[in-house]
Amino acid sequence: MEGIAGRTGVGKPTIYRAWPNAQAVAMAAFLETAKSPTSARKSGAALATLRLQLRKVADVFATRAGRTAALMIAAAQSDSELAKVFYSHFVLKSREEGRGLLMRAVAEGDLKAGVNVEAALDLLYAPLYFRLLIGHGALDAHFTDAILDLALDGLRLRKKR
Repeated sequence: MEGIAGRTGVGKPTIYRAWPNAQAVAMAAFLETAKSPTSARKSGAALATLRLQLRKVADVFATRAGRTAALMIAAAQSDSELAKVFYSHFVLKSREEGRGLLMRAVAEGDLKAGVNVEAALDLLYAPLYFRLLIGHGALDAHFTDAILDLALDGLRLRKKR
């Protein structure tokens, strides 16, 4: 907090009025980084926009703020304020955006009707969080594209032969 106060030229009490601790500052930085450019995109194919959104999630976690947020979340209790902020401001927001895109893809005829959207969302996002927390491989566009392509093999509308 002292470093933030020094860099911004304000006193620590001013910083503490906005954020209760350093973890809250790091989460605020992460959430600012995580603002999605795809949420405003209303035109274009839903699946192409979903691909961009998954890439954005990976890009956000590749930042210093993203890696710091992941470490904090991994260390936090599930009922902590930090975990609640991450869940409500990032996880739910990403899922809501993904839900809309999947439903649009069904309406556009790119996915079969009756898709279990909640299960599909878990199928798409869980591997990102797993890779983020375990760190066993790169979390990048190649990975998110592979996850989406594998998921779509099961979700796509099959043409009758």
